[in-house]
Amino acid sequence: MKLSSSFDYPVLLYKAQMDKRLLKAATDGDSTSMKHYACHNPGILLGRTLRMNTCLHISSIHGHQRFSEDVVALEESLLTTVNLDWETPLLAAVRNGHVSLASFLLGSCHHLGMGQAILKQDKYGFNALHHAIRNGHEELALELITAEPSLSRAVSECNESPMFFALTRNFTRVYEQLVQDPLSSYTGGLHGRNCLHAAVRNGNPEMAKQILEKYHGLMITEDINKVTPTRHAVLFDKIDMLRVILLHDPTKGYEINSMGDPLLAAAAYRGRSNAARELLKHCPDAPYRQENGGTLLHRAVWDNQIKFVKFVLTTPLLRKLINMQGKTGKTALHYAVRKCDPELVSILLSHEDIDATVLDNIGVSAAWELKYVMENAKTLNWVRTYIRPMFSSLVNHSLFK
Repeated sequence: MKLSSSFDYPVLLYKAQMDKRLLKAATDGDSTSMKHYACHNPGILLGRTLRMNTCLHISSIHGHQRFSEDVVALEESLLTTVNLDWETPLLAAVRNGHVSLASFLLGSCHHLGMGQAILKQDKYGFNALHHAIRNGHEELALELITAEPSLSRAVSECNESPMFFALTRNFTRVYEQLVQDPLSSYTGGLHGRNCLHAAVRNGNPEMAKQILEKYHGLMITEDINKVTPTRHAVLFDKIDMLRVILLHDPTKGYEINSMGDPLLAAAAYRGRSNAARELLKHCPDAPYRQENGGTLLHRAVWDNQIKFVKFVLTTPLLRKLINMQGKTGKTALHYAVRKCDPELVSILLSHEDIDATVLDNIGVSAAWELKYVMENAKTLNWVRTYIRPMFSSLVNHSLFK
């Protein structure tokens, strides 16, 4: 059958613009039509869309494996082509979740010695391994690592590594393969986290132990919020992970981040009494003061962590905090009154060591903090609900006599 005159154009034209009939064939997975067009003019297969996609890109996006197999058999060079997103057909197939097709394209590239096509990163820096792991395709990820182990070394534009993704998804087998390469990247993204952060968050002690052995320095890495993996374990109450880290290096229990906050203050902020208990087990003299001079009790009171306040007051190692003053001279009781929390005030006043007469740096006692609270009283009902109970508690301790 004679093709229309459009097939008489030079091959170079097809590189600039894909024939509409070939585009439809690739979209529909119509191998028969594609072969017919290529039989009359092989150069037609090199045509591109305005997004620089080839017919192999289009069929890969749609998951047409038979079409892809047939077109690769006719024009192997299509395996190495990239579109405007810097995607090869392999990347397009993986990104769109077509695992079987991606496996075929991977095998073809590997067999033909097209390693660079497998290693290609898209415009955001992700390679096929990034996408396979992120999209949950564990078996495909293992295939990719076997074909090109150095895929593990690439990081995205946001500094995300395949290993970080594997730990985030809890893909143990993938992680075990990635860690075999000593040059594997372990960074986790713009937020500054690393693979140890991910292992801690997922609560995988065995992975964490391996990481600690291979990448000991990751323990001191802070993310953009000044959170190290150890602090991550505290904030998310990952007791098993905290124990693994402290058994590996007990000195990490004495951590004070670049903002001047000790780990016990982080535990107080989130109300993580179990984490605080584990910390004290390994480091009984762990630091408890923040940069502002406040203690973990000040922090727990300010953040309304009532259970944590009770934990502090009933823990022998911490009972000394009850009357400690911050840089402004205020005790936790000052904070409780200023927060206008009758329950916290009552809990603190019930402690046998409480000294409610402590004055701050300007000579104000906790009781007189009520003056400032009253100035900001919202409604009469608010006064009855919050201020009156506190006033009664303070009067019972003879603080106004």
